[in-house]
Amino acid sequence: MAGEAKSSASKLGGEVEVIINSIGGQVRALIFGSLIVGLYTSALQASSSIRVVDGDTVEVSGVVYRLHGIDAPEAGQKCNSANGKAWACGQEAIAAMEALVLGKDVSCDNRGQDGYGRTIGVCKIGSTNLNAAMVQTGHAWAFRKYSEDYADLEEIAHQNHVGIWQAETEAPWDYRAHKWDVAKQAAPDGCPIKGNISGNGHIYHAPWSPWYGRTKVSIKQGERWFCTEKEAVEAGWRAPFWGR
Repeated sequence: MAGEAKSSASKLGGEVEVIINSIGGQVRALIFGSLIVGLYTSALQASSSIRVVDGDTVEVSGVVYRLHGIDAPEAGQKCNSANGKAWACGQEAIAAMEALVLGKDVSCDNRGQDGYGRTIGVCKIGSTNLNAAMVQTGHAWAFRKYSEDYADLEEIAHQNHVGIWQAETEAPWDYRAHKWDVAKQAAPDGCPIKGNISGNGHIYHAPWSPWYGRTKVSIKQGERWFCTEKEAVEAGWRAPFWGR
């Protein structure tokens, strides 16, 4: 080789010195700890903790990402199968997401926030696009109301009758709308979201939550009803985690 490279480093938070010896002389670079800490944090971003919220939402390093351009079946939703029976497509979507991300290095971009405090993004493991993978395997719909990015993949999944496309079934946006319409008729002031307080914190349950029917609201204990998910989030409640 034309030259020799040598480096030495002190502990994080201090000064890191890099010495490069070359034929033309010696180049000396001083990189201060503040810069290194920033680079170190960035490098760890992908390998930090990850948790599955549901079939189209994950939490990476404490940031909740709603996957851009897709809509997975709700946790309690069932879909029609080719043999005429119902199957737990919502739980299958959660399991599919878990299989994709748990124990992996996941990175997501930032495309702004939705109305519920979540960051909209495309999440990847290396070159694998998780948003695309969920649509391609029939575990999510292309959310064409907001994006056509995965429409072509959805068409292929539909033609191959995989997952949610094995039979005609209700899309998640229709499922949510129907559950909402029914629940608001019995809710105080037509506000059907239940704000529950438990050992896991302040958690709200929308009408499509699998635990909606069993969740009771105790005003005396500080629990309350909400008219919108945004209102619940702004009041300090969060959505449930349905996955691991």
